[in-house]
Amino acid sequence: MWTNNRTAGVCLRVLHCLQTGCRTWGGVRGAHLSSSGPPWRLLFFGSDNFAVESLKLLTVSRSSTDGLVESLEVVTLSGNVPVKRFALENQLPTHSWPPDNVDGRFDIGVVVSFGCLLPERLINKFPYGILNVHPSLLPRWRGPAPIFHTILHGDTVTGVTIMQIRPKRFDVGPILNQEGHQVPEDCTADELGSALATKGAHLLIDTLMTLPERMGNKKEQGQTGATFAPKINTSMSWMVWEEQTCDQISRLYRAIGSLTHLRTIWMGRTVKLLNFVGKCHISLSDERRKPLPGSVSYQRESNTLAVCCKDGWVGFKEVLLKKRLTAADFYNGYLHQTDRGLFVSKTTSSEARQMRENSSL
Repeated sequence: MWTNNRTAGVCLRVLHCLQTGCRTWGGVRGAHLSSSGPPWRLLFFGSDNFAVESLKLLTVSRSSTDGLVESLEVVTLSGNVPVKRFALENQLPTHSWPPDNVDGRFDIGVVVSFGCLLPERLINKFPYGILNVHPSLLPRWRGPAPIFHTILHGDTVTGVTIMQIRPKRFDVGPILNQEGHQVPEDCTADELGSALATKGAHLLIDTLMTLPERMGNKKEQGQTGATFAPKINTSMSWMVWEEQTCDQISRLYRAIGSLTHLRTIWMGRTVKLLNFVGKCHISLSDERRKPLPGSVSYQRESNTLAVCCKDGWVGFKEVLLKKRLTAADFYNGYLHQTDRGLFVSKTTSSEARQMRENSSL
């Protein structure tokens, strides 16, 4: 946390900037600096649980004697979102989106997982600009779903970036601070998001502690290595057994499994695949016959449905048809009554689908 010497040092650097006419901290030339340094008057923009972690640390700082946060108010979206609940529970003043009456009241804006483009006229009202906590090492994974795409694409390293907001486009502003993070093997998007939320909150505090210095050394983003992370939608949940490998299915499940179930088709009906257990090693009665992708084999010893994909077999402990069924229930109630033990990809043509459904293990 802050010490008196560190606070004094930051104040002196800001005072030097004021004396020498350096007035581009917030990215707007000629902006009036209403504060000579911390403690900062902050307006926070956020919505979900990822954003709550940063808001928690700012709230603690506001209530402490570290001299970092003088005042803290919150802009939330409509509905009972986590940031709004936290703000109300902790008696933080709240504003609806878009906020009114911000002129001259705040030094800095902080945006975390907000999802709305901020217009230039709003950005210009903050002498030190608006900061954003973004869960990737920009310019990799710009966009609304960086954590999901980190898992989906098998990245082994990610991180958190503190950047300045620019109008009209998301995630393209100059970088003030970054910290890397090793992606744990087999972690889910939820687990990674939780770790990055904590890391991002601490990195935000670190950035605010040395804000004038970091703004003086900010780094513009280049296009090299830039990637886009679009929103996750349910169309991504459909399995394509003949194209997806065991590793790809594992990453897909860990990326989107908390939002939507993986899905396939069996005898013309949608089946949702639950409780993924990873790659399976199975023995077939006829080792000379190569199974078709989508072939289903019930493994009695482990009570698992093994499904053939591009390079092997993956297992699921449960499915959802009319109701939730264990692997044994699905086998006893449906699978063993037919010789068409085949899950079909939605993208398969009707002719190929008919041929595949007429095949069996």
